Amino acid sequence: MINPISIISKYYRPGSKAYELLVVHSQQVADKAVEIARQMNGRNLDAGFVEEAAMLHDIGIFLTHAPSLECRGPHPYLRHGFLGGRILNKEGLGRHALVCERHVGAGIARQDVLDQGLPLPAKEMLPVTLEEKIICYADKFFSKNGGAPPREKALDDVVQELRTYGTAQAERFLNWHTEFS
Repeated sequence: MINPISIISKYYRPGSKAYELLVVHSQQVADKAVEIARQMNGRNLDAGFVEEAAMLHDIGIFLTHAPSLECRGPHPYLRHGFLGGRILNKEGLGRHALVCERHVGAGIARQDVLDQGLPLPAKEMLPVTLEEKIICYADKFFSKNGGAPPREKALDDVVQELRTYGTAQAERFLNWHTEFS
């Protein structure tokens, strides 16, 4: 077992707005993901890994330009998963790094990177394992919103948001919803 908070604290100043937003959001995602994993107890899931990886899935946001989150890095926010994966690979957490890379949207296909000219490496970044899918799914229900109290989004709101990025995103999410409900 690893201590996700100690890893987060290496990259974020405890008590800072970015740290608080990240930890609150990550805990919400972890709670929902672990609940789903436990409900699927016959599927040989690693609930401990789900909790750790959910806590670390957004570790790369500080490297992006997201002023509302007090993140003033040089990269577009879309790169936070890829950048977080690099961080966790350096920490020796390759399996956790894949969750970072694959959680943005409902995952990003290589062809979407190419077709849309996204500022990402041209590779598949779609959730593969059941644990990755659960964390990606749970993440969509919670925003890191500096102004509003954290709350779980309604299913229809999540689907509507994902549709703005393409029907494949929304369809993937709805398939997970069917599987995890």
